[in-house]
Amino acid sequence: MSEVGVEEGWSTPYPLGFQVSLTTVLILELVLGFSSNLTVLVLYCAQSNLVDSVSNLVTVNLHVLDILVCVLCLPLTVAVILLPANENGVSSLATLCCFHEACVTFTSVATAVNVLVISLDRYDISVRPASRLLTPRRAALLLATVWALSLAVFFLPFLEGDFFSSRNRTLLCVGGQGYYTGLAMYYHLLLQVPCFFIAVAVMLFTYSRILQALNIRIGSHMMRSTQPQSSFPHSLPHASVSAIIALRRAVRRHRDRRERQRRVLKMSLIIISTFLGCWAPLSAVNVLILCMGPSDSLVRLRLCFLAMAYGTTIFHPLLYAFTRQKLRRALKTRVKKRVVSLLQVDPAPSGGTVIHNSWVEGGGKRKNRKSRVEASDGTDRCLTEAVRE
Repeated sequence: MSEVGVEEGWSTPYPLGFQVSLTTVLILELVLGFSSNLTVLVLYCAQSNLVDSVSNLVTVNLHVLDILVCVLCLPLTVAVILLPANENGVSSLATLCCFHEACVTFTSVATAVNVLVISLDRYDISVRPASRLLTPRRAALLLATVWALSLAVFFLPFLEGDFFSSRNRTLLCVGGQGYYTGLAMYYHLLLQVPCFFIAVAVMLFTYSRILQALNIRIGSHMMRSTQPQSSFPHSLPHASVSAIIALRRAVRRHRDRRERQRRVLKMSLIIISTFLGCWAPLSAVNVLILCMGPSDSLVRLRLCFLAMAYGTTIFHPLLYAFTRQKLRRALKTRVKKRVVSLLQVDPAPSGGTVIHNSWVEGGGKRKNRKSRVEASDGTDRCLTEAVRE
C-alpha cells in the first residue's frame, strides 16, 4: 500500500458544529469523570479500612486509571478537534497526533485489562470464596504487570510514525487525502481490537460462572428452607421462644443473602452492557479503518465513538465504587459531618452553647432504631403467646 504526502491537506478543519458539540461532551465527561473518581479516591484514602481486600485494591487501580484518562487523554482529544494546523504547523500537529494516538491506545488497552482483572476477581471471590487464587501478593504482581503493559503500548504509535527520526509522520488526523495507508502505521489499532474482544470474552465467561454459582446456592438454600417450614406448625408447641427467634433471624438472613445475590447479578449484567455500549462502537470503527483504510468520515466517526468510550470514566465510579456499602456509608458520614459543621453555631457570649440539628446528627436514625426494637419486641410477644396457647 502506498504512502501519500500530507502537506496540502492540513488546513482542512472540522465543521464548526462538530467541534462545538463534541468538545462540549468531552469537557462534560472530563469534569464529571475527574470529580467522581477523585471523590472515590479521597474516600478510600480517608478510610483506611476501605482498602482492606483484593477487590477494593483492583477497584482503586481502575479509578486511578480513569483520573489519568481525564487529565491526559481527554484534553488531547479536545486539542485535536479544536487545533487544525495550517501549512506551517504540519510538524506540530503530527506530534500532537502521535501523542493523541498513544493516549487512546493506552486508554483502550488499560481499561480493557483492568476490567478483565476486576471480572477475574469477582469470579474468584464468588466461585472460590474459601480458597482464593488471587491473593494480595498475586494481585499486586498482576496490577504491576497491567501497568507495565499499558505503558509499553503507549509508545507504539511513536515507533510507527518515526517520531524519533527526522521524518515524522501523522496518525489519523483529518487532512483531505493526507492519510498514510500503510498497515505498519496502524499496528496500535490492530492491538486495541483483540484486547477489547478478549476482555468481553473473559467478562462473559466469568459472570456466567458467577450466575451458575448463584443459582446453585439459591436453589440449595430454597431446598433447605422448605424442610423447616413444613415441620414448623408441628414443632411450634414444643419449641422454645429462643429457638423460634433464632429461626426467624435465620430466615431473615437467608432473604437478605438472596437479595444481595440478585443485586450482584443485576449489577453484573449492567457492567457488561456498559462496557459493550461504550467500547464496541470504537472497536468496530477500528476494524473498518484496518480493512478499508482511513478517511475523513471514518476519522470523524472514530472521534465520536471515542467520546462514547470516555464515558466509562463516569460510569466506573457508579458501577464499581458507589455500589459498595462501606463506601456509601463513608460518604454519608463525611457529608453529615460537613453539614453539621456548617450548621454549628459559634460560641455565644451568654454561655457558649452550641445548637445541634437532631435530624442531621442522626436523631431520625435513633427514632427508627427505637421503633425497630419495639416492633421486634411486639413480634416476640406474639410468638410467646402462640407458644403458651
